[in-house]
Amino acid sequence: MAGTRQKLIDGALAAIRAHGIAGVSARTVAAAAGVNQALVFYHFGTVDDLLAEACRSATEARVAAYRERFAEVRSLRELLDVGRVLHEQERTQGNVAVLAQLLAGAQTDPRLTGPTATALGLWTAEIESVLRRLLRDSPAAPVADPAGLARAVSAAFVGLELFEGVDPAGAHDALAALERLAVLVEVLDDLGPLARRALRAKLRPHT
Repeated sequence: MAGTRQKLIDGALAAIRAHGIAGVSARTVAAAAGVNQALVFYHFGTVDDLLAEACRSATEARVAAYRERFAEVRSLRELLDVGRVLHEQERTQGNVAVLAQLLAGAQTDPRLTGPTATALGLWTAEIESVLRRLLRDSPAAPVADPAGLARAVSAAFVGLELFEGVDPAGAHDALAALERLAVLVEVLDDLGPLARRALRAKLRPHT
């Protein structure tokens, strides 16, 4: 039984890649999985419930696969390098496209909103933990917002999948801009004690 459930989950992901979210049905999922379509309803109740489980389990597996790499990151530029590799691998495997399709489907189907947000949140939480560690002692810490920045990074890498399709050069420029921002933070981190204190004073929120 567990094997059939996994086949259906894999079939759902394959159906999204092949047909887009609008083309996913019990029939297309079953065809991709190589099973009878009645098994979709037997194991998951509805196609939407199957999509929710496929989204959750696939994202958990992908995040876990990169967790060790994230733990080894020691700078924002290293984080960006990991992000580039991650994006290329996930794009090649069609996983970014799956998440983008689920995000599109969630705009009109509230049953997909929660599972898709949860899947995106798994990536965001992982990135946020790295940013908090990297920015903890930075002079930029007083104005840094690791939670908000992590959401922006997650959104950017999903958006790049769509951006690359119509403007590859623009997608490249977007990544280059992020790299320049990472260099700027490194420059701030290399400031001497007096300059760091002066910068912290300037950046400290005023009440």
